[in-house]
Amino acid sequence: MKTVHIGLLGFGVVGQGVWQLLQTNQEEISHQTDIKVTVKKILMRDPEKSRVLPAEDPRLTTSWQTILQDAEIDVIVELMGGIEPARQYITEALSAGKHVVTANKALLAQHGSELSRLAAHRGVQLRYEASVAGGIPVLQAIRESLCANRLTSIMGIVNGTTNYILSKMTREKTTYEEALAEAQVKGYAEADPTADVEGFDAAHKLTILASLGFQTTVDFSQVYREGIDRITPLDIEYASELGYVIKLLAIARDLEGKIELRVHPTMIAAGHPLASVQDAYNAVYIQGNAVGDLMFYGRGAGDLPTASAVMGDVLNVAHHRTNDHAPSYPLDYKPNGKKVQSMDETTTAYYIRLLVKDIPGVLGRIATAFGNCGVSLSSVIQKGDADPVSLVFVTHRTREIAVQQAIRDIRLMDELVEVAGIIRVEDI
Repeated sequence: MKTVHIGLLGFGVVGQGVWQLLQTNQEEISHQTDIKVTVKKILMRDPEKSRVLPAEDPRLTTSWQTILQDAEIDVIVELMGGIEPARQYITEALSAGKHVVTANKALLAQHGSELSRLAAHRGVQLRYEASVAGGIPVLQAIRESLCANRLTSIMGIVNGTTNYILSKMTREKTTYEEALAEAQVKGYAEADPTADVEGFDAAHKLTILASLGFQTTVDFSQVYREGIDRITPLDIEYASELGYVIKLLAIARDLEGKIELRVHPTMIAAGHPLASVQDAYNAVYIQGNAVGDLMFYGRGAGDLPTASAVMGDVLNVAHHRTNDHAPSYPLDYKPNGKKVQSMDETTTAYYIRLLVKDIPGVLGRIATAFGNCGVSLSSVIQKGDADPVSLVFVTHRTREIAVQQAIRDIRLMDELVEVAGIIRVEDI
């Protein structure tokens, strides 16, 4: 039986999940894989905070160098989060010839190319299944099971916090603020929820998905991003009337030489598989030219689901650590780079809600403004009879630049009170 010694960097929720998983399932792991995994060292900022191990446990340390210089440690498992010092530690570990497993999506989205290049240069593995969808093994599927396909589209619900908030708003007709507060109480949202609700977390994950799926180096800064903080119960109600559900989607498409990358609230048909994904669950929907449509669904965060993906990577490293033909998960594809399409050129349908003064002819003027910009309207609904009046427009598929120009022209109208909402509509 092989023995693999790991150095664990960070002992928070996921780090303790890894520890718990090993204590609970070690016999099962060894039976299935003929590998015994042991945690030799654990890096902590403050060992006194450990809730699983006593502070005097010899495996706990505050010294990174103690772990780096331990020749018995085969794999570094980085679960600290953040950019620094995680980037420094992973760089030093790879340079020292140690394999690395990480769940750090922000680091990989911004520095994955250089770390991937370093791992290849040193002949070691850099694995990161847990960085995108918690316990869902979607990256392995993309790089191994689907490698005979040309992937044309990857889209998904990859942030549990925002999906929980939107699910609660849809189911219970609560406000965004109320749903966010409950998500924080239940531990689904951080005290500062910015990374989740403004779409940064989903954009980090989309960067990784698109890099692997389309085999091109993706610059995180080129991912278009909007959050969910402007979604109202009224928008959710109108979406339901129109046969849609609102989700924060991460969307990547291969457009024959260019790729489309965007994260934003999206209306999708209520019958689509992604529309049924509720609460803190994640799902990734993939289209390939051979396999057709696939959806991967499960828990996208949490201690044990994420630990499951981390341990899967550790065991894969153990299987291939002396094998020159180990599966590769590179994020450095510069020779095959594809350009990211400008958001202005993106084509989709739009839901647009305007508040206007109840004046004769206002609907006609607004419809003319859309028409002058080449925006074709699929439906127009007037909601309510109070002043101001709510007008809801759904467009046919059109370019983003045309819609934004029409909105700029409409903002100049005296009859306009407010552009209350613009949500893209995906026919998927």
